[in-house]
Amino acid sequence: MTLFAISFLLIYALMHLLVWLGVRPLVPAGKQLRIGLAAFGALMMVAPVLTRLLERADFAVAARAMAWIGYLWMGFLWLAFALFTAQGAWNGLVRLGGRYRPALRGGLLVGQRPALFALTVVVIAGTWAFFEAAHPRVEQVRLTVANLPPERPRLRIVQISDLHLGLINRGDLLGRVVEQVRQLRPDLLVVTGDLLDAQRNHLEGLSDPWRQLSPPLGKFAVTGNHEVYAGRSNSLEYLEASGFRVLINEVVTVGGIQIAGVPDPAWGEQKGDAEVLKAADPEHPTILLKHRPWVEPAAAGRFTLQLSGHAHRGQIFPFNLITGLAYPLQDGLYRLVGGNWLYTSRGTGSWGPPMRLFSPPEITLIELVADGNP
Repeated sequence: MTLFAISFLLIYALMHLLVWLGVRPLVPAGKQLRIGLAAFGALMMVAPVLTRLLERADFAVAARAMAWIGYLWMGFLWLAFALFTAQGAWNGLVRLGGRYRPALRGGLLVGQRPALFALTVVVIAGTWAFFEAAHPRVEQVRLTVANLPPERPRLRIVQISDLHLGLINRGDLLGRVVEQVRQLRPDLLVVTGDLLDAQRNHLEGLSDPWRQLSPPLGKFAVTGNHEVYAGRSNSLEYLEASGFRVLINEVVTVGGIQIAGVPDPAWGEQKGDAEVLKAADPEHPTILLKHRPWVEPAAAGRFTLQLSGHAHRGQIFPFNLITGLAYPLQDGLYRLVGGNWLYTSRGTGSWGPPMRLFSPPEITLIELVADGNP
């Protein structure tokens, strides 16, 4: 954890430095002003660490205030970093081409106007991303399944993933999510990890809304990596108090449908998907709940549909280009080699910055329909 914190602070400091170089043409000369900006930047660099320290020390109000300020700053900073990095790359290419064609040097983006344009784009995009994150949309998926039981020719599953309840995402967002789920009238409600992002002292009252939902086939959940960060016992206590059955390397049958669940590798009790699915009956459809959208080759064909999340599709563009390297199947429905399916949710909430750009939050309604059923 210490190595991670040091690495994060170094990378974050470099991001601040590059953004500073980009906005410097707009900053008036003056030693006191620049010292003040440097002090503010230093505070923002350590704000995520301070947030966690305040949270663990049970200073809930201070931790929440620091989280809002520090993570909003992180979101806007990321956008500025991406734009100024693109600007720097462009200028590098122009200077390189200018060695052979001097006329190209007129295309350099330097000075106040390009800096002001970049900051304007950052403010507009960041503001849009902030409001986008607060309003999950419903994504609907319809799949034809050959072996649905005759008594259940149609199955409605609602998937919630990566809500990250904690310091920022709280009762208002949760209330909207629960109401949207209620209106969808699912047969089955599943959570594919990272429902939490908080210590015990920030979850009071956040179990009550979930208990208002009672789908006929129940509520099931698997743990993500953030359930580990929030504390294993704390996470299990919250999920069970909310009415979810937590699946840890097991398969259960409800209404002729099999639900399999594996915990995130960070949980420390990971078994191979294929090993867990040995307990599944191939004559019945199997829904595999797994936080990360990795498909285990040995499990190919052993499940009907895998539901995952985790990657958020990058959450704030263009971070999806980075998350896509680790999770190429990070957004939407994919047909797999074995003829089965993977659906990866973009996530219902947000981690860190309460912002989403070109990756809107979602509540997923998956409808499984029997062969021949309209």
